[in-house]
Amino acid sequence: MTRESESPFDVLRRLFHEPSRLAIMSALCAADDELSFKELKETCRLTDGNLNRHLKTLQEAGMIRVRKAFVRDKPRTSVSISPDGLTRFTEYLGALETVLRRAQDALGAGKKADAAPPFAKPVRA
Repeated sequence: MTRESESPFDVLRRLFHEPSRLAIMSALCAADDELSFKELKETCRLTDGNLNRHLKTLQEAGMIRVRKAFVRDKPRTSVSISPDGLTRFTEYLGALETVLRRAQDALGAGKKADAAPPFAKPVRA
């Protein structure tokens, strides 16, 4: 979170919250430099089309950089996280951590631990 008064929910962005994009951004953060399209596809367990669609969304938002080149006369697409992407994803992870910690603390304090989930039907004896 960037400002003290900002709610962690304000920083949670749908852009990163989608599971495949969360996986892509996490893989890129863990990479030393950049990852090839094939490496990302295998790491995130996505199809070519699905990965391509998510990369386009992230690229249009300025979160990643996509570089296309030829290596030994074969096309190669490489992906890296942009400086702005790293900043915004780090903020997102911090906000997500805060939200999850608050939920875990609430459950640990017994506030909701004994309550039945709202979707549960009462059991008749």
